[in-house]
Amino acid sequence: MKKYRKLSAFLLALTLCISLSACGSTESSDTASDVSSTTSITTEAETTTETNDHTDNDRPGDPPDGDRPDAPPDNNGRGPGGGGPGGSGSADIDYKSAVEITSSDSQSGQTYNSSTADESALLISTSDEVTITDPTVTKTGDSDGGDNCNFYGLNAAVLVKDGSNTTITGGTITSDADGANGVFCYGGNGGQNGAAGDGTTLTIRNTVIKTTGDGSGGIMTTGGGITYAYDLDVDTSGQSSAAIRTDRGGGTVYVDGGTYTSNGLGSPAIYSTAEIHVENADLTSNLSEGVCIEGKNSIELTNCNMTANNTKCNGNATFYDTIMIYQSMSGDADSGTSSFTMTGGTLTSKNGHVFHVTNTNAVIDLKGVTIKNEDSENILLSVCADGWSGAGNIATLNADGQELSGIIKVGSDSELTLNLTNDSTFTGSIDGSITNAKGTSVSTEVGTVAVKLDSTSKWTLTADTYITSFDGDVSNIITNGYTLYVNGTALT
Repeated sequence: MKKYRKLSAFLLALTLCISLSACGSTESSDTASDVSSTTSITTEAETTTETNDHTDNDRPGDPPDGDRPDAPPDNNGRGPGGGGPGGSGSADIDYKSAVEITSSDSQSGQTYNSSTADESALLISTSDEVTITDPTVTKTGDSDGGDNCNFYGLNAAVLVKDGSNTTITGGTITSDADGANGVFCYGGNGGQNGAAGDGTTLTIRNTVIKTTGDGSGGIMTTGGGITYAYDLDVDTSGQSSAAIRTDRGGGTVYVDGGTYTSNGLGSPAIYSTAEIHVENADLTSNLSEGVCIEGKNSIELTNCNMTANNTKCNGNATFYDTIMIYQSMSGDADSGTSSFTMTGGTLTSKNGHVFHVTNTNAVIDLKGVTIKNEDSENILLSVCADGWSGAGNIATLNADGQELSGIIKVGSDSELTLNLTNDSTFTGSIDGSITNAKGTSVSTEVGTVAVKLDSTSKWTLTADTYITSFDGDVSNIITNGYTLYVNGTALT
């Protein structure tokens, strides 16, 4: 979603001589000696704690250390289109539309069409209630408005703003233009992360949405807007065009049912700089990550089926993965704890790591999810550096009644806490030997790793493993002919 960032960030960096701080690092020891096993052991090691609070080096509006993985192509020399400190706000935009609704209204079976750049087919700008039934919306006409499209809804096929309570039922919305999101809910907070919106609420049901241009998401929410989506059929094809998309200023998104498919580079099924809840939906990404969460934001999936085949890296990303949790320091998301929660359903990862955490503090909660890792390297989770800086690489993975398998990778400058509860199982190993998709070595030694097993959960080793601390009953570890080293000491 960050159109036109790369060159402006470079120019600002030259002018202001800004340098982002690098991630800290910790060292681990591979020294091992045998000790006798006991029925219960807790071995603690001293760990370092990193915080993700804003510093002078990661203020919103400062140039990012690297492009977001959903970044569009270069902007041919144009600067950002606005938003945040140093940019324009929504009040500076001259919104245009083929049809504008400015008061309470109910329309059915109407056609809304625009082929003009920077013009919406339908603009709803009122604090009143509006009902649209069975519309046919067609939008062409590329925009070079950059962040005015991403943050504030310029050139969207349908734009809802100014505190409106709008309901759209049925119909089709087709966008064939750059910077032309399908349906855009802008909550009016001026792109200020964490600020409340003006009450703008969009409810959309049983609608078919198709977008083909770059920077053209399916359903888009920013500025504190609130979106409720039911049983939609959404398909996007352009670059930086997530099916469920958010950007600066965030908001809240509730999705129930439907099919959401993205096909473009840097276009996950869901991109979150907001609070997003999805249930009973089919989510597919055919080229990019399935999910991206940036900064202090969240995604909750309940009884969903997600499939991703991430085979091309975009922006600053250097790993293939299905669930990516990170912080770009672009100012589009506050720093803090990122959250991914999944209950039930299936998670199919066709290529790369199932989970990847970098430059943020992330909590991953899994309960009863069927995880299908089809990648030959069988990497369940990587926590490591990946081209951004300014925060630590810290993850907590909570498994509740969950089966986990595969290899967990924790870089030498990174931290992981793994908690297994309620009959959870982990069949796999943990190490710090990490190579990215470009073949570059990121780490050779494991970082800080704490593992906790409750009395009902088990860990089956598939290789020798080095961790920093273990809390649980050693009898719940099935060594399988391998050795677990805790803080340099072998458990036998």
